Amino acid sequence: MLSLLAALLPAALLLSVPDPAGDANGDGSYLLPTRPSLSAAALDLRSFKAENVAGKLRLSTALGAVSNPWNAPTGFSGLTLDIFVKTAPGGARELSGLGLQVPGASGWQEHYRFNGFSAQHFSADASGRPALQADTPQAQVQGTDLVLDTGLPAGAYSYWVTSSLYTPFSADGILRPGGDTTPSSLRSARAGTPAPLDVLQNGDQKAVYATGILDPVGQTLDPRALGLLGLAAAGLVAAAVLGVLAWRRGA
Repeated sequence: MLSLLAALLPAALLLSVPDPAGDANGDGSYLLPTRPSLSAAALDLRSFKAENVAGKLRLSTALGAVSNPWNAPTGFSGLTLDIFVKTAPGGARELSGLGLQVPGASGWQEHYRFNGFSAQHFSADASGRPALQADTPQAQVQGTDLVLDTGLPAGAYSYWVTSSLYTPFSADGILRPGGDTTPSSLRSARAGTPAPLDVLQNGDQKAVYATGILDPVGQTLDPRALGLLGLAAAGLVAAAVLGVLAWRRGA
């Protein structure tokens, strides 16, 4: 009965982040392949939101359009969506295989990848090493939204979100940019540029491709930071009490 009631409760919005339209071209120089043909809108991140659905985390990514050039059974293909989630201090700094890193020394704990044919979940251990998990995220297409029900407890987390070009001819399903001029290649003006065509960034993303650093969106509650704040507050209270006692003795 409780599970039925929980399922009937509306989703509670935890985070909503917009992304500029028309920037699914990497650093501005990426040229999409012509075989198979895929519109830039189908790779273009438009918004991202995190929701609490019956105590679990649902992640929805809106695109400019949805297409299916590889005839995936989900009705969606051509894009590989990567979502990295920071749930605690520490974690992995590399955004796996994308040519991007997180700022600072603290990274992600959970990683979800969806390309229309498969949905995968990776977790980073204490040393920051990722490993594929046995569970399969529940993924679906709703209009122009890609929706992932993760199974994680809903909470205040940080996120990194990227869209890359899908290919069935690489081990991880990602077509990387380069100087190849064949119709099936993804071209870029510079060698060694990051794989994603678009990253979740509410502003100009060119700096991301120049530095290789992608800032997160959202927030996490760091227990260590909260502990320091608690100690500081306790110190201020103790100082105030001692000050009052000293004043009374002097009076």
